[in-house]
Amino acid sequence: MQHHWYKKIKLRSLILSLGVLSILLTLASSYLAAYKVQRQLLIENTLESNRVYSAKLANVAATFVKTSLGHLGYSASMLTNNMDNRQRLTAEVERLHKQSGQFNSVVVVDKEGRIIASSPAVFAENNLTVSTPSASQSLNAKRPLVTDPFLSPAGNYLVSLSQPIFSEAGDYLGYISGSIYLEKQNILNFLLGSHDYKDGSYLYVVDRNRTIIYHPEASRVGELVSINDAVNTVTQGTHGATPIVNSKGIDMLAGFAPVELAGWGIVAQRPLTATLAPLNSHMKQVILQNSPLILLILLGVWLASTLISRPLWHLAKSTSPQDPTPRQHINVIRAWYFEAAQLKSAIIKSTELLNQRIQELYNDSQTDPMTGLLNRRGMQHVLEQYELNETPFAVMMCDLDHFKVINDTYGHDIGDQVIITFAALLKQLDVAGITLCRSGGEEFIVLIPHSTKAEACTHAQSLHAHLAQTSLPLNAPVTVSIGVAEWTGPTDTVHSVLKVADQALYKAKEQGRNTTVSA
Repeated sequence: MQHHWYKKIKLRSLILSLGVLSILLTLASSYLAAYKVQRQLLIENTLESNRVYSAKLANVAATFVKTSLGHLGYSASMLTNNMDNRQRLTAEVERLHKQSGQFNSVVVVDKEGRIIASSPAVFAENNLTVSTPSASQSLNAKRPLVTDPFLSPAGNYLVSLSQPIFSEAGDYLGYISGSIYLEKQNILNFLLGSHDYKDGSYLYVVDRNRTIIYHPEASRVGELVSINDAVNTVTQGTHGATPIVNSKGIDMLAGFAPVELAGWGIVAQRPLTATLAPLNSHMKQVILQNSPLILLILLGVWLASTLISRPLWHLAKSTSPQDPTPRQHINVIRAWYFEAAQLKSAIIKSTELLNQRIQELYNDSQTDPMTGLLNRRGMQHVLEQYELNETPFAVMMCDLDHFKVINDTYGHDIGDQVIITFAALLKQLDVAGITLCRSGGEEFIVLIPHSTKAEACTHAQSLHAHLAQTSLPLNAPVTVSIGVAEWTGPTDTVHSVLKVADQALYKAKEQGRNTTVSA
């Protein structure tokens, strides 16, 4: 006899395992829930902090742009009547360049695109001309402008802030501009470069075309950012915060705000791992500090499992097959709680009820609920017994004629009544050992043991006669076609005789129905 390992498991072990598992799962669930809540809170707080931080820096940058345009506007007004005075032009650009320290260079360009004054003076001395479309942005705009990044005639990659110069009569004379060299030390480095952290946090600035104009990694200045939700949103003039993945594949928490006056966007971001690092350390400390309490609870579970399982262990031992007097041993078991006491008195009753219920379920599984006849499963069981015992038998396969028409004409309720009536006629067949089956729909099978085809045909004719004389719940006669076959021994399988009977039934249908055909 095979003995399975799990049958040796004792209730105390199960209770103990379940208790320990429940405690561990509860603790794990609690820690996980706390971790998730704290994690989400940290992420939301970091996103909000970065949003506020980027908005603050955007205000600083906007103030710088507004102030710089104001200084340039003042210089433009001073040069209205001095565009031909080279000394005055030079003095003004040098003042603006050296006094504020806002620009890497300051130039005055006439309406023809010639640089007529500059600080440093090298641009004017070399008679450089603004000619390319990118470098001519300020010349063509004829209004205050913050340009897109471009390569200057002197070979510097820069952004320019400019103010147009008009005569008193309103004629356009040129412009004065201050330039920020993006690839060299500039005012953006001064304003933004001191805000980097050691945990991988950093910020960068893009223009309206998503081109980086400031980045802690100078080599990335001028790079076009193509796939970045934060950049895509901030270049549309919207502030906010969102998780992103940077160009190195690192999860970041980004806050962003636009500098609307310049068309720039400032993005401040922090690595997700740096944000969550304190939380991970905190959770480890919580687990370590709770360890003594957890061990104490587990000890209590062990003691409780022993007390609960002991009466049931004695009960199981007393009802073993080797015990000839289980009732006497059960009576002396000290069942100190309700369930164990109830179990003592319910063992015998439960066994009887179980056997009764199993028999009922077995009968239900073998019987057609409408007619009370055997179903296919029940018929299969009978056929298996015939084949096992080599019992010869005859088969009557019956099929009610035009039953679909009855259902369609009179409805399924009348059709069900016809089925029930025909089943009652089958039950009236006075044949010893007969087995009646409803194989499906309007089809019925009659198995007659120790019988021949000839005897089965006699019963079939009797069934035709009784059906013709039976009152049915409709105003039209109901007929049946019957195919007859017999099984005489193990030379064929019992299932083969069903196929033969079915073929005979088919011939009965072909011969006009309401008849019996023997195979």
